[in-house]
Amino acid sequence: MEKRTFIYLILGAILALCPLVLNPYWTDVLNNIGLYAVLGLSLNLIVGHAGLFNLGHAAFYAVGAYTAAILNTRFHIPVLTLLPLCALTAGLFALVVAKPIIHLTGDYLCIVTIGVGEIVRIALINNVFGLTGGANGIFGISRPNLLGFVIRKPHEFFYLIWFFVAVTAFFFHRLENSRFGRALNYLREDETAAEGSGIDTAHYKLMSFVIGAAWAGMVGNIFAAKMTIISPESFSFWESVLMFTLIILGGSGSIPGVLLGAFLVIGLPEIFRGFTNARMMLFGAAMIAMMIFRSGGILPARPRRYSLPQARQGQGGGA
Repeated sequence: MEKRTFIYLILGAILALCPLVLNPYWTDVLNNIGLYAVLGLSLNLIVGHAGLFNLGHAAFYAVGAYTAAILNTRFHIPVLTLLPLCALTAGLFALVVAKPIIHLTGDYLCIVTIGVGEIVRIALINNVFGLTGGANGIFGISRPNLLGFVIRKPHEFFYLIWFFVAVTAFFFHRLENSRFGRALNYLREDETAAEGSGIDTAHYKLMSFVIGAAWAGMVGNIFAAKMTIISPESFSFWESVLMFTLIILGGSGSIPGVLLGAFLVIGLPEIFRGFTNARMMLFGAAMIAMMIFRSGGILPARPRRYSLPQARQGQGGGA
């Protein structure tokens, strides 16, 4: 067993025991960390691997949450059954939105994604087609039901959410080591060289948006079931900023870095809640220090290493 795998198993075992020793408040903090960890991993595919600036990821999160809330409250479809549909609607929305703007780069793309996020939020406030409930949102969303067991308490949500985190981390780990993931990394490092190598850059950038958005839509489903009420203010620009920040702080393109970033960005403010006036100042100072002394994040992505096939015996002595 690799040393890194062993460390992950130990950390996972410790995390699994946390609900047994923590009170409901701190267990719920861990639940929020888990949700942002999955959101961060979904955005990391776009920002960390494809190198695209996206500050409107909360829009796809909102689409998934409202899809689950509307269908559950109006047609009484179980929330967890709607996970694939939430992924589909968020992914299709990303496809429609991103296709006309995918050729933009850098600050231009960033500004457009901010606009998309705000358009979605304002549309939800204005009660689109009479479905979104306006500024008050949607009430009465049912709790998740697994084989007749209704998940209600924080420690019950803990295992659901962190199982989802584990599945997400495994999926994106496999994805980043696939041909698709390698293509995204080539695109991030040098888009011109990637295109010259035969990579369809527009296609890969668009697919990174769609996959990341679909995963954020599923997080919206779980968030809606956890809260039983959602409103447009739950999907503000600040949510996108938090997702972006935890990626930059933890390590862009790094799955362990994103998980660490979620603990720092979401968990530390709760630990220092007693220092209400100073905690955001300390957080800002820490971010500035990170950009100066460790711009790649606390746990940046490791350089990739590929083993070349051994030269066959009897076919020359070249190394």
